[in-house]
Amino acid sequence: MSLVQERWDELADIKRVLAIRDWFPATSGNLAIKVNHDPLTFLVTASGKDKTKESREDFLEVDQFGQSLYDTHLKPSAETLLHVEIFNKTDAGCSLHVHTIDNNVISELYADKGEIVFQGQEIIKAYGLWEEDASFTIPIIPNYAHIPTLANEFSKHVSAAAGAVLIRNHGITAWGRNALEAKKYLEASEFLFSYHVKLLSLKALVR
Repeated sequence: MSLVQERWDELADIKRVLAIRDWFPATSGNLAIKVNHDPLTFLVTASGKDKTKESREDFLEVDQFGQSLYDTHLKPSAETLLHVEIFNKTDAGCSLHVHTIDNNVISELYADKGEIVFQGQEIIKAYGLWEEDASFTIPIIPNYAHIPTLANEFSKHVSAAAGAVLIRNHGITAWGRNALEAKKYLEASEFLFSYHVKLLSLKALVR
């Protein structure tokens, strides 16, 4: 089995799991996984595809600039430049972007602060933080319609091989050294978003 096929299968497995959770509403979201480091090539979801279905056109291989390596009618996801920033700046191997109601609500609630900080939650260990009362901060950036501008702002918060960034009323991008770590960062973040939204709702009811 070729390296491209191996990475394809890894990304397809993740897409299948996230699709079951309804994290790709209305063809939203995009996924990427590194194939080669030097020169950089990676697989990314094709634009406009229904991610609840599977086909041989789900992904295409692109270069360090996010351009397809082969002649194809497929177009890379509109936000491919975000994955380009991650793979060019860090040793990350996988990057995942999804739109959920909870991450949109959180991004709107805390946009003016420019971040949300989680602390005292057991699941924070998924980020590799094991000390007692550890905290994890997720930056929140504006949702620029101009993708190069969005990528430039996003890039300011990309410095480690694993991390997460929220785009206001748009979605979260989480990445890691491999597919498992990226998935852990994404799942932990979505757990914390959902918990926080529910907690705020309950507090409002008991006032």
